[in-house]
Amino acid sequence: MSEDTDSDLDRTSGTPDPSDLLHSQRTIAVDEKLAIEILTNYHQFKGVLEVDEKIEMIQFNLEEDFEGADIALSDIYMLKITYQLPRENSERNLELIVKQLPQDPFARLFVKEALFDVREIKFYTKIVPDMVEFVKDYFSDQPAEKQLPIPKCYYPMDERILIDSTETILILEDLKAHDYYSPNFSKGLHLNQAILALEAIAKIHAISLAIRLSNTINFNDVYPFLFQTEKATDSYQMLLDRGLPLLEQFLEKKTHMTPVLKCILNIRHKMKNVILSLLSPKCPISLLTHTDFWCNNLLFRRDGGHCIILDWQMITYSRPTNDVALLIISSLSSDLRRAHQDRLLSKYWEALTSFSLKMKVNIEGTIGYSFSDLKEDYRKSQLLAILLCIGSVDVALGDSSAEQRLLDALKDLYDDQIFSQKTISQCLEEQKETNSNA
Repeated sequence: MSEDTDSDLDRTSGTPDPSDLLHSQRTIAVDEKLAIEILTNYHQFKGVLEVDEKIEMIQFNLEEDFEGADIALSDIYMLKITYQLPRENSERNLELIVKQLPQDPFARLFVKEALFDVREIKFYTKIVPDMVEFVKDYFSDQPAEKQLPIPKCYYPMDERILIDSTETILILEDLKAHDYYSPNFSKGLHLNQAILALEAIAKIHAISLAIRLSNTINFNDVYPFLFQTEKATDSYQMLLDRGLPLLEQFLEKKTHMTPVLKCILNIRHKMKNVILSLLSPKCPISLLTHTDFWCNNLLFRRDGGHCIILDWQMITYSRPTNDVALLIISSLSSDLRRAHQDRLLSKYWEALTSFSLKMKVNIEGTIGYSFSDLKEDYRKSQLLAILLCIGSVDVALGDSSAEQRLLDALKDLYDDQIFSQKTISQCLEEQKETNSNA
């Protein structure tokens, strides 16, 4: 696996002035000429197009996707093209998703400063190829690419990214054209969807864990573009600073929630250190996490047999229970979460351990991490999950079902002592141990 240098992450010599961006015109970075170039590179990469052969573009249609789940961090377009390859008599139809920097000047500045766009591109051009290459040695029954529950990437095809350009572009297959659909956030996931999602993320977790153990590496060294713990903590804190006043206003007239709100406000001064602790890699189970793992970043196949994970802008070197907790807290109805939380943890553990074992990693035997350890880590990760939900409380406000789900989660975690000084102290003590071992 190759390593990045710091220069790979430099965009420009200075920070753009938002006032300059206010006057920029809305531009779409993909046109027919670039589409032909992308298709040419893709088919040459796949070995079905010779260097001197040309693709004939028959139809090109690009429309903005107003239903994209990732609007804040990207402008999203749907691209439908019909083309023909030399030596083929029939036309090919392709439906793609184009993600580019948001045109809104302040969103654009936020994304560029946090490297959200670069991080996702490098996920597809560096981490995914490393994962595909690694699993080839363990799975021969189907193409290695099929082991990863992510969309196919058409552009860029390698790590050569023009980071100092005015636009970064990521082009992925549009799986909604292949009988996939987005779940309904208001209703939340049903049980089978939650299981499929946890099994999907368990694959990514298992592969990254196996890579780390087999190469004895620190992912932050190998992939310095990952969402670093300190920067991720700052982003979480910014969300909380915005979300807490909204939560206070929302709970103001709900007297039964007064003790819950008082408890949350009492620990406000410790939240940043708690977030830092829970986002930090935890030995021996540290691995790559999605870190924004909720239902709006998932697609499901209509036959009920597959889940795809989208939007990897926040990929982090952390602990797996952060992903598990965020999904369960944010994306399940209260009744489903209460009735099946233990079952879902068991399903995730079964998927993580069985998939790891196929790559010759016995999690309990090799690294001494047990299901009891997972449950204890999950208990703490619930705190991180609900803090992120508070920071993003505006997503739920105005939707009665989502509001009730949030209220129930806050009350249940309060009753379970997740906001207690004891839990906070455990998290902070864990951070001290991490620092002493660093």
